[in-house]
Parts: sequence; C-alpha cells; structure tokens
Amino acid sequence: MEDREILEVDVLFVGAGVASLSGALHLMNRIHDHNETVASGGGKPLEDISVAVLEKGAYVGAHNLSGAVMIPDALKALVPDAEKTAPLEAEVASEDVLFLTRDRALRFPITPPFLQNHGAYVISLSRLTQWLGDLAEESGVDIFPGFAGTEVLYEGRRVKGVRTGDKGVDEEGRPKSTFEPGIDLHAKVTVFGEGTRGSLAKTLIRKHRLNAGRNAETYIVGVKEVWEVPEGRIEPGKVMHTAGYPLKPDTYGGGFVYGMGGNRVTIGLIVGLDYRDPAMDPHREFQKFKLHPRMAGLLAGGRLLQYGAKTAPVGGYFAIPELAVDGGLLVGDSAHLFNSQKIKGIHTAQHSGMLAAETILEALLADDFSQSRLAGYPSRLLAGDAGRELYRARNFHQAFHRGLYWGVLRGGVQYLLGGRDWNKRLYTTPDSESLEAMHAVYGTADPTDEQTGDISYDGELTFTREADNYYSGVSHEENQPCHLQVRDRQICVTTCWETYRSPCTRFCPAKVYEMRLDEETQQRELVVNFTNCLHCKTCDVKDPFDNITWVPPEGEGGPKYTMV
Repeated sequence: MEDREILEVDVLFVGAGVASLSGALHLMNRIHDHNETVASGGGKPLEDISVAVLEKGAYVGAHNLSGAVMIPDALKALVPDAEKTAPLEAEVASEDVLFLTRDRALRFPITPPFLQNHGAYVISLSRLTQWLGDLAEESGVDIFPGFAGTEVLYEGRRVKGVRTGDKGVDEEGRPKSTFEPGIDLHAKVTVFGEGTRGSLAKTLIRKHRLNAGRNAETYIVGVKEVWEVPEGRIEPGKVMHTAGYPLKPDTYGGGFVYGMGGNRVTIGLIVGLDYRDPAMDPHREFQKFKLHPRMAGLLAGGRLLQYGAKTAPVGGYFAIPELAVDGGLLVGDSAHLFNSQKIKGIHTAQHSGMLAAETILEALLADDFSQSRLAGYPSRLLAGDAGRELYRARNFHQAFHRGLYWGVLRGGVQYLLGGRDWNKRLYTTPDSESLEAMHAVYGTADPTDEQTGDISYDGELTFTREADNYYSGVSHEENQPCHLQVRDRQICVTTCWETYRSPCTRFCPAKVYEMRLDEETQQRELVVNFTNCLHCKTCDVKDPFDNITWVPPEGEGGPKYTMV
C-alpha cells in the first residue's frame, strides 16, 4: 500500500462551484469580522484557521455550466459591490415566454410570475465562478484544482475528510511511471458541494440514510450551445423560455435563449429525465429546436463557440436529504437545492454555502463539529428565504407527471395557492424507472427514423454529438481506468437491448456509449468512450437497470468551459 500524504485543514469544501466558493469566501470574511470585533472588545479569536477547496476540474470554472440567469440577492450579500465588479453579462432587459409548434412561435400574453426576471442577470457561470475563486484566494482560502475527491474518510461515523484519486494509473489499475498516490485531506468540517449527483455525496447519503422518507431524486438534463451571432441580432439581457416543440406533450422540458455581451447568445433545451420514450435523444431534440424558424433565424450567419451539457435536480423540497452529519454538510445541487419552477439554482446554492459558513463559524468557536451543532445550518436554510422559496415550489415538477397541459394547469394553481395541491405532497419515483419498452411505445422493437424523429445534421446549424463535443474542450488521459462503471455488461447486450434498444446510446449527450455488432460472431458489445464524457451524470441517473455508476476520473479530466 502506498504511503499517502496527509494534509490537515480546519474546513474543507469539495467542489469549486458557486455554493462552495461562496461558503469559503463568506467563512473567511466572517472570521475576519469576528477577529476584528474580538480585538476591540475582547473574546476568543480564531487564529490560523485553514480553509481549502478541492476541485476536480483543470481550473476553477472548467466544469461549471448552467442556464445562467441569476437572481443576485445572495451575491450582493456576499460581495456588496458585486453589481459593479462581478463579470455579469447583462441585466435582464426583456423577456418572452413562447409556445412553439413546428413552424410557429406563439407568445404568452403575460409572463408567468415565476419566470419574470426583473432585476436578474444573464451571466457566464464559468466566469463568475473563476471570479469568486480569485476572491476566495485573496481572502486566504487555498484552492486545489485538478484533484478529484474519490472517497469519504471516516472516524467511526464522523466524516474525517476526503481522499483524492491516484494519478498515473493505467487502464488495468497498475501504476505508471508517472504514478502519484492521492492525498488524504483531514478536516474538522467537510462541506460537500460537488454539484448534481455528487459522487461523494451519494455515498454519504447512502451510508447515513439521509434520504430516508424523502421523495426520490429526479433530474433534468440541459443541452446547450453558445453562439456568436451578427451584430444587432439579439440584445444583451434578452431572455426567452419556450414550451412545446420539439418535445412531446408527455415530456417535461423546454427551450431557453439568453442574450449575452459581445453578440453572443446562449441557446439550449431542458429535458426531464423522467421521460418514458426509450428513443428519446436530448441532443437530437436540441438540434431540432434550433431548426425551428424562430431559432434558425436567430442563429443564421452565426458561428458555434461552445457546447456543453449538465443535469440539475428538480425533485424539489420533499427530495432534500438531511443536510448535516457529524463533521459534514451538504450544499448546492448536491443537497438538491434547485427551484424547478423558476429554473434557477445559483442563488440558492450561494445561500446554502453562506449559511453553512455561518454555522461552521459557530462550530469553530465552540470546538464542536457534531451533527447536533451543525444542524444549525439546515435550520437556517429551510427557515430562511431560500427554504421558503423552495417550499413554495415543493410540488411543481411532480405536477407535470401527466404531461405538459395538465402540468401547466396544476402548476398554475399551485403557484396561486403558495405551492399547495389537493394532495399535500406529490410523490416521485426514480428517473431510472420511467422508461417504457420500445415495443410498447412504437409497436416494434426497431422503429424507423421517421417514427423516432431522427434528423440529418448539416454541420452549420445542426451538429452530431461528436462534432458538438469538440466545442466543449473535453479531454481525459486515455490510459486510465474507465470512470463510467458498468456493473453487468451482459444486461446491456441482452435485457436492455431487447427491451429498450440501448437507451444509453441516446440519452448521453456526448456519445460515450456505443453498441457494436461483431460481423463475424454476430455478438453485441457495449463500447464506452469515456474520454468523451462531459461529466453531466445523465447515465448515472437514467439507466433503466441502475447499471452505470459515474465516479471521478483522474483529476483535470473533463470539459473545459469558459463562456457558459
């Protein structure tokens, strides 16, 4: 067994997203404020407190992709002059909500209140995260990019810290000449802010049964591109949300368009991963969305700059797990803190990080890091503005279980009644359980391209997954263990193929999975092109046999986002 370096810190944040960075920065600011107060009035100072942030991406912001309309209340509380100093693209100037048919765009006469974005900003989340990282480092936080947390360390049942992954291991798990063992980071408090479907958060939740009695977690996947369009085509701060085409009425989701600075526009499609159609292909549906006359006219004469994909949790208030254990806290998307009604989670994530920091400060002063002490964080969060906002949207996503039109009606009634429904709590099932058999949907195991809505790709407006992936900057060291762990490949070539015709080859937005047929033996084989992986976690969520587990690859691998 290799000797591992042990690095002792007081507080460790895992994942350099907005939740962790806001928490780390706020904690350092509050420690500074506390020590100033102590210096002038007496009391116990907090000296030499070490705060660290661990990030698997090559740099802070490399893995941060989002719909990028941000409510600024949390940011302004964290950095009072943020509206002047933060890299905000534009304040929302105008907004439309459209219902799309194949050829027409029908504008809603009024924008639903929960989609009104007055006072919000269009942002580049990658750039905002980089900016927050710089502020955190200036305040004294240590940030370690390029290191993936792969294991939660325990002392009994108390979280003791995190182990980072080994580097320089070949595909068979053998050390290469460049081998470097991972580091054990020990902390008094470890904050898990890994984003959606965090690999460490999953194990923490399972070990401590933090989701007992909660709704099943459910997710959306957003597939998105950034374009440069001709000058004057769209104003900075223009926001559009769409429903309808190209999604079927029984599929949750819709499109979005955000005007950014520099004649850039973000365009994307959200698809609920509780969809039933085994032939559903979110990337393909996004390409069809761009073919709509309204979108094609917007993009005509432009050029693609960047592509990406990300999942977000939409299970709502009743899916939030317990957020505190001995020595550990959950924040942001890892804690399922996302408002599906507003399609926003950035400000909620920041609130969670900052409230976690408030509780950690108290724990440091008391030298008590037990669950009972750290429970002050979920109490603050759920009783505060963020918790009340999530509670008002507690049944929203579930209202769409029977389709778009019923969901609009039921969701509207919920909004008017403050989230109440004729059932107090609407339940959910895991997204992995929602697929119907191919034959049940199409009357055949092998539907035609016309039946499934497949299209051709012109390389100018519409792109194959392989072509799009080039614009994500994704890269991984090829000679390493595959980080997409398929538990039983026999299921893939038998039951899954026979029932669903390998849905992983369609729901993955990066063409990681391919089903190949050996011409000589006529045997099928699942090929996993893990170097294409965008770290969106769709496969971990949607596989109908829970047969795929996403774990972190070697640090620095994955996409390299800059504009989105």
